[in-house]
Amino acid sequence: MMTLHTTTCRFFQRGAVPVLSAALLFAAAGLAPVSPARAQSSDKAAGRAASTVPSDRAIATVASFDVVTTAGGELEARNKIEVRSPLDNPANIVQIVNEGINVKKGDLLLQLNVEEIENRLKEEELRLIPAEAELVAAQSAYDIQINENASKIRQAELKVTLAELALRQWVDGDVAKKRQELELGMNKAELELERLAQRYLRSQQLFDEGFVSRDERDRDEVAYIEAISGFNTARLASEVYEKFEFVKDEKTKQSDLGEAIAELERVSLNNVAELKNKGSQLEQQRTQVGVLSNRIDELKVDFAAARVIAPADGLVVYATSLDRGGWRGGNEGPLQIGQQVFPNQLLMILPDTSEMVAAVRVNEALAGRVRQGQQVSVRVDAAGGAVFDGTVESIGVMAETGGWRDPNLREYTVRIGLQPIEGVSLKPAMRCEGRITLDVVKDAISIPVQGVFNEGPVQFVYTQEGGRWVKTPVRVGRRSDTQAEIRAGLAAGTIILLRDPSSGETINRPWNPEQLTVAGYKLDENGRVVAEGPPRGMPGGARGGAPGGPAATGRPASGRPQGAGTGGGAPAAPAVATPATATPATSVPSGR
Repeated sequence: MMTLHTTTCRFFQRGAVPVLSAALLFAAAGLAPVSPARAQSSDKAAGRAASTVPSDRAIATVASFDVVTTAGGELEARNKIEVRSPLDNPANIVQIVNEGINVKKGDLLLQLNVEEIENRLKEEELRLIPAEAELVAAQSAYDIQINENASKIRQAELKVTLAELALRQWVDGDVAKKRQELELGMNKAELELERLAQRYLRSQQLFDEGFVSRDERDRDEVAYIEAISGFNTARLASEVYEKFEFVKDEKTKQSDLGEAIAELERVSLNNVAELKNKGSQLEQQRTQVGVLSNRIDELKVDFAAARVIAPADGLVVYATSLDRGGWRGGNEGPLQIGQQVFPNQLLMILPDTSEMVAAVRVNEALAGRVRQGQQVSVRVDAAGGAVFDGTVESIGVMAETGGWRDPNLREYTVRIGLQPIEGVSLKPAMRCEGRITLDVVKDAISIPVQGVFNEGPVQFVYTQEGGRWVKTPVRVGRRSDTQAEIRAGLAAGTIILLRDPSSGETINRPWNPEQLTVAGYKLDENGRVVAEGPPRGMPGGARGGAPGGPAATGRPASGRPQGAGTGGGAPAAPAVATPATATPATSVPSGR
């Protein structure tokens, strides 16, 4: 049985989905209820007869068995820490811990070469010294510019103030004074003109009367004419001042004030530009110092990180060991001193071996029947063949392909939590084989799966009749790796044949209609056998499916018995067949 089971599992993992998934689709035919007393008597009778039955025969018995599927995989630590290269540049290993040993938190895992980092660190520190000096100079220049700007602003504001004062002084003082002087001159000239005019008139009268000489009269006349000219001159001076000098002085003073204000604005703008220029130089120098400082800090961090310390307790496993057997082939060999590693390269993992899980791969035809909480027995050959109890914890969301070896294969990863066994130590990547219990068949008529044969849509067994063997149609229900549930067509205690009989050992005759009906088959109008649904006495929704659907019994074309089954499936569509040599039917994936 073990050899057959292992062969079947390997065949299944290589993508033989049509062979195994049919076991999920076979219909289940019902039997009349078997009383407990009859079941017990049948079991006892079968037990007594089993010792006398040849190895190529078996007795149908009422028994219970588990419906399981087997999946291969490997062990993983539930908790693990990845250790990657912390440096930003490639580096060589100068010291490394041996693989396979257990380390404690804080232990040295590996030391990377830091000679290049030290050289770069010294270079950057030398560059930082003049950069910091230039930063101080830039800061001083910036501060000086601020003081100069304030001084220039004060000077420009003072010029504006002086121009305003000069304008007010001219308006309120110089103009008024000048106008008073001009008005005084005009008044004096006017009075002098009136006085000399009166004098000239008296002098003319006296000259006419002969009291003064002509010369005196002429002098008075000349004085009068000069007074007229002085008056006109004073009046002209006032008019010239108002029309020309006042306007000129007013524009000059206003222009001086405008120039002072404009100078203040120019100084302000120039101060902003100069300060911005000095600030830009200061910021540039500060950025350069910051870049150098950050680079030095990073180099110091890299220098410290080159000494890789274990962040937690764990088992040392090189990353190169994880890749062995992959598409790269693991040709680089294990990590060793002198080997170059690259930034963020996975170097090793530290799995916590106190809690292990088994990651097994289940074909997509069966993944839908795997549920969280299902019980699993996991065998680990590398641990002396120890068998661990486990529980399904999760089923992968996405199916994984079989790669270039089998691109049509689709499998889901099922993670199984393992119960530890005292004294048995496990390591990651150990190969394991999990037997997942999908269902439990209780108190059902069961036979070895090798005794189930297939001819078109009809499943049958060979039963004994007069020393020869005859085909008896049956309804097959759920299956395990070794046992098959018979739901109809076979009674407990019946002896069946577990191999293909020779032509002289069989009775060749047409199918018995009554037996077909009991097993859920019928003959159509053309005399071909078709499945007609659940057998008499069995509900239509009974688990196991209709026998006439697409069935896969694991039997090759020669009619040899099928391999390990996988349990019941969903009812399938009817199929027809004519009597012929037993051959396998085409299978389709089972519904989940």
